[in-house]
Amino acid sequence: MSKANRMTALAATALLGLALAGCQKQQGQASAQPAAPPPVEVGVATIEPKPLPVIAELPGRTTAYRVAEVRPQVNGIILKRMFREGADVKAGDQLYQIDPATYQAALASAQADLQKAEANMQAARNKAARYGDLIKNSVVSRQDFDDVNALLKQNEAQVASAKAAVDLARINLDYTKVFAPISGRIGKSAVTEGALVMANQATVLATIQQLDPLFVDVTQTAAELMRLRQDLASGRIQSPDQGKAAVTLFLNNGGAPYSGKGELQFSDVTVDQGTSSVQLRAVFPNPNLSLLPGLFVRARIEQGVVEGAITVPQAALARRPDGGAYVWVVGDDNKVSQRSVTTERAIGSVWLVSDGLKTGEKIVVEGLQKIKPGAEVKTVPTRVASAALPQAPLPQAR
Repeated sequence: MSKANRMTALAATALLGLALAGCQKQQGQASAQPAAPPPVEVGVATIEPKPLPVIAELPGRTTAYRVAEVRPQVNGIILKRMFREGADVKAGDQLYQIDPATYQAALASAQADLQKAEANMQAARNKAARYGDLIKNSVVSRQDFDDVNALLKQNEAQVASAKAAVDLARINLDYTKVFAPISGRIGKSAVTEGALVMANQATVLATIQQLDPLFVDVTQTAAELMRLRQDLASGRIQSPDQGKAAVTLFLNNGGAPYSGKGELQFSDVTVDQGTSSVQLRAVFPNPNLSLLPGLFVRARIEQGVVEGAITVPQAALARRPDGGAYVWVVGDDNKVSQRSVTTERAIGSVWLVSDGLKTGEKIVVEGLQKIKPGAEVKTVPTRVASAALPQAPLPQAR
């Protein structure tokens, strides 16, 4: 082989070696594993037991503290109305004047009858005294003496009856002046001067309502109330200080809560058969009369406090098709897994959990849609954890 042919063969061999090396390099790069994606960032909350107020937010209506319907107690013509409609009146203020003429005459007649009866009684008493002396000397018979004493007793009874008639006539005369039975705000008058009114008529003359303080009547389901009582009896929930539950009122306009703080007075002893609910009544101060009867309101009642409660934000809890609740728990290796939990009730924006979580565990609150079982995550404090608990003052446990 000539020298030129040998050089050509060497060059071809070198080019083939370079081509083979390039192919092997590309195959090596193709067979290398792809780089793993970075951990997903999620917001987590750490489980920390703390006192939790048990708050029930219930619908209700305001009711006047006391209501008095003013009606006449005698018949007659209204001579004068002595109040301004919509004004405040005090107990004992005169509201109406009914024509007293006939009742004054009746009183005068009853007083005359009383004087007549007293005169007859005095005559009978004197006669009985004389017969007492005569019977000792046997001047009069025993029968005459007994008849005189019986007549005296009859006259005494007539005097007592005449006195009662005088009292009744005076009472009827006093009833011609219609007074306010309670202090409060009086509404419109149903009658004017010259109207004929009848004793104990169905139509009220006016209505007086005491608005300070004011009642708020709310309803709660019987099941919730019974569960609360069981928790209180078992000690799981501590009752408020001195057994008085504080109540906060919200008007229907969705604004700030009413400034006055109320107190739960009692719960009814009868369950409404139509709604299976029980009525609760709270009392609120109303010094400025800013609350009126009949308003639709929402009452937030602090019914107790759970000591050492474990709670999770509502955003952290999910449910399976069968209704079972679970949360995503971050392990020590920063990998997430599902954990079944048992919830008792929703309070504010959190769930009260009775089983399934322990102190110090971390649960995922934000980024749930980005994780799956076994995924590695990067944890950051959630922004909603601090706002998860109900924003209300805690009552003091007994």
